[in-house]
Amino acid sequence: MAWKNFVAMGDSFTEGMDDAYPDGTYRGWADLVATRLAVDAGPQFGYANLAVRGKLLDQVVDEQLEPVLAMRPGLVSFAAGGNDLLRRKVDVGSLVDGIDSAIGRIRKTGADVILFRFADVTAHLPGQRIVGPRAAVLNDGTRRVAERHGAYLIDLFADRAFHNPLLWSADRLHMSAAGHRRVAGHVLNALGVGVDEDWLLVPPTPAPTPWLLARGADLRWAGQHLAPWLKRRLAGASSGDLVTAKRPELAPVDAIA
Repeated sequence: MAWKNFVAMGDSFTEGMDDAYPDGTYRGWADLVATRLAVDAGPQFGYANLAVRGKLLDQVVDEQLEPVLAMRPGLVSFAAGGNDLLRRKVDVGSLVDGIDSAIGRIRKTGADVILFRFADVTAHLPGQRIVGPRAAVLNDGTRRVAERHGAYLIDLFADRAFHNPLLWSADRLHMSAAGHRRVAGHVLNALGVGVDEDWLLVPPTPAPTPWLLARGADLRWAGQHLAPWLKRRLAGASSGDLVTAKRPELAPVDAIA
């Protein structure tokens, strides 16, 4: 199936953190997917990416859904809710209801939709006994939404390769370039589009770190990444407060390496 355009919605996962271009902006799986789709669709293929880091589900829907509907895209990706799971209190059932409502509106336009069951990051983060069960409810709910609306479901949670720490960046929350490339491979395979096998290659899993060195790494991570995150939460700020969408309108895709 050849789509004439593709619009991506969401947060940092879809913005592309931490798969950086030389200029410091982010590429990520959505850029990679768009570039591959454009090969079949031709130079007039349009791509927009409205995702912004730090956004909660309600913000993604409130700020991105109407512009997406106005573009009348043929293919839409929707990935949100992960930031909500990190908040002190969250009603995961309401998150699933919000996703269901948004996907229903998109599907009524005739667009195809891509949804995700998120990979498990809890082993690398504090509070896994709280976040893990929340993520399971969100993932299961997203599966039901995909089935109800006939959406493509990319099951990253079932992919054990994401247990490899080299698929994640130094902050342990966002994916590395290898992680984003693997996600792109999964998406393209689900869409029935050919993809080079090396997109799904995984670096060798590193040997376990000795306990003392691992605790030192944990302390450095807490100072460099956890502390700034907590500071923003206490201030009521978000990493995306001063960030705008990198591709707010449909435009032809330039070559992406």
